[in-house]
Amino acid sequence: MPSPHRPLRALLSTVCAALLGAGLLAGAGAPTATAATPAQEAAAGSKVIGYFTEWGTYDRKYYVKNIETSGSADRLTHINYAFGNVTGGKCAMGDSYAATERAYTAAESVDGVADTWDQPLRGTFNELRELKKKHPDLKVLWSFGGWTWSGGFGEAARNPAAFAQSCYDLVENSKWADVFDGIDIDWEYPNACGATCDTSGRDAFRDLMSALRAKFGSDGLVTAAITADATPGGKIDAADYAGAAQYVDWYNPMTYDFFGAWDAAGPTAPHSALTSYDGIPKAGFHSAATIARLKDLGIPAAKLLLGIGFYGRGWTGVTQSAPGGTATGPAAGTYEQGIDDYKVLRAKCPATGTVGGTAYAKCGSDWWSYDTPATIGTKMAYKDEQGLAGTFFWELSGDTADGELIKAIR
Repeated sequence: MPSPHRPLRALLSTVCAALLGAGLLAGAGAPTATAATPAQEAAAGSKVIGYFTEWGTYDRKYYVKNIETSGSADRLTHINYAFGNVTGGKCAMGDSYAATERAYTAAESVDGVADTWDQPLRGTFNELRELKKKHPDLKVLWSFGGWTWSGGFGEAARNPAAFAQSCYDLVENSKWADVFDGIDIDWEYPNACGATCDTSGRDAFRDLMSALRAKFGSDGLVTAAITADATPGGKIDAADYAGAAQYVDWYNPMTYDFFGAWDAAGPTAPHSALTSYDGIPKAGFHSAATIARLKDLGIPAAKLLLGIGFYGRGWTGVTQSAPGGTATGPAAGTYEQGIDDYKVLRAKCPATGTVGGTAYAKCGSDWWSYDTPATIGTKMAYKDEQGLAGTFFWELSGDTADGELIKAIR
């Protein structure tokens, strides 16, 4: 396995160069540094955006409090709350009990105070409000759609202005308007197939984002998670992402899930490679190809973030340690076959090699790929070299209790 110190050295070199350029490091003699504020770091391309899942408060028991106790709140610039639904041409609540009704005990809550039956707002929204009180620079966006609920965007796209109005009314509801700083759209995928197939046309995404920007104005954040499929004629080509870029604050290209055990027989391949490598099953299925394609379309680097998965994807029935082996199906996961959290995999199946700027692991007949602190260091150096706006990840509960991966990001 290559030395884990090489990515760290590259990252340190990049960071030092950036600090020198910003005048934050002294010249000859003993160096001194002035701590950058969160706003300065965000402006310098160090946005760190983590998704918080609405359903994670159930079986996973991952609460907003865990964002604080893990140290992640100190490193995040933004949280994307996932997901709101898209139905009937409108933005809609996903799980109102989890979002606004669940009563938190003192031990579960951010502020150490138990919810009462008569308080105006409970649930995760209230916990996010308490977290923002502790971290005034932290921004929260409400993300709508996702894999399961993207089927509603086709109808929404038929009347973008009405959709935008419904989203604004929901996000800016007086009960929780102070919680949210904007909206994130996760349409999988405009004019292409995800869980369902969409035929809204190439202009639909651009028109939808234009309507959202008009409604939320210049003060509200408007962002979108977008496909990473940069292959010729692929999902990036199916929608006018370049035309829509003028309306968004930034894009989150989902540079993960390139490969996985939905191809039950393999070949095994890392789901979030940074670069290509000899034997990659599909050319262009890596993060650098995605970023290059989006930049080639004219989308500014300052509006692109690099996506990282805080989880791995794996197969079983594998005999070959290196990528490219055959398999018999998905490896067992904690909640779902073929996928598991980094916090589980780091102990259950420790990394045994690296390929394409990410890690893989062979243990018994199981084969997994996932990012580690060392490979995240490599990706952060790439992010800086490309001048990207920052990093986002799916999702917070996959990290260790002490925030091992987010510490590698920031």
